[in-house]
Amino acid sequence: MSIRTTVTLDEDVIERVKDESRSSGKSFRDTLNNLLRFALLNSNAGPTHRSLKIEPTPMGQVEGLNYDDVEALLEFGEGERHR
Repeated sequence: MSIRTTVTLDEDVIERVKDESRSSGKSFRDTLNNLLRFALLNSNAGPTHRSLKIEPTPMGQVEGLNYDDVEALLEFGEGERHR
């Protein structure tokens, strides 16, 4: 069953649907319906969580600096008036 209705689309949306329609070889109507179906089916999926991978960068060590002493590290990096 299909219902004919009027929908006002923004120009950028029309262009993107037309581009997709041309590349897929399908009609504007079929392309729009497929895009809406896809969006509606995936709207219930919830947000996607991406993993964050941090790569360490070797920065060397400063002779005589205690890396377990946060106060000394702040003083070294920011000076005596780091507070």
